[in-house]
Amino acid sequence: MFTGIVEATGEVVASGEGRLVVDSPLLAGSAIGASISVSGVCLTVVDNDGGRAAFDVVPETLDRTTLGGLRPGDRVNLERAMPAHGRFDGHIVQGHVDGVGVVVSLDREDERVTLTIEPPPRLMPHIAEKGSIAIDGVSLTVAGVGEATLSVALIPHTLEITTLGRLAVGDRANLETDVIAKYVERILEARR
Repeated sequence: MFTGIVEATGEVVASGEGRLVVDSPLLAGSAIGASISVSGVCLTVVDNDGGRAAFDVVPETLDRTTLGGLRPGDRVNLERAMPAHGRFDGHIVQGHVDGVGVVVSLDREDERVTLTIEPPPRLMPHIAEKGSIAIDGVSLTVAGVGEATLSVALIPHTLEITTLGRLAVGDRANLETDVIAKYVERILEARR
């Protein structure tokens, strides 16, 4: 489990043939088998050479996330799994991406940015104003919900320490909706 509080960004060193390699000092102590959130996707460390960690990526993950589009030099958000005795700062993030959204606008006012994303329509029932959402692994509060969009407010700190400050209109981002909303919907479905 993760909290959506990004610890660092890393640089993609290699991508392809079912393997993703990311370099970051944060990864130096990650053991083989450790879970790492890579731009919101829970991946398992399969090799680590002093912070250059390799992850196996299956076709299902490549089809459902933005990881298949990563190229050497790209930056990714990184978070190590939360230990059972750890402090809970964000919200419950599983690293199970629900879908990929498209950036439709970035409204800048002073040092703040309002990011508006169009998620896949099937995710809209899970998105609530003032609810939680993870965008590329970053825990955020939904500032507004439109008919087919969601918006979040990004503070300068988030823009500086995550990859969200590099997003542009048309870019794609991994989305994970609130886990509680998913279970509530499933329970209601089962009762119908």
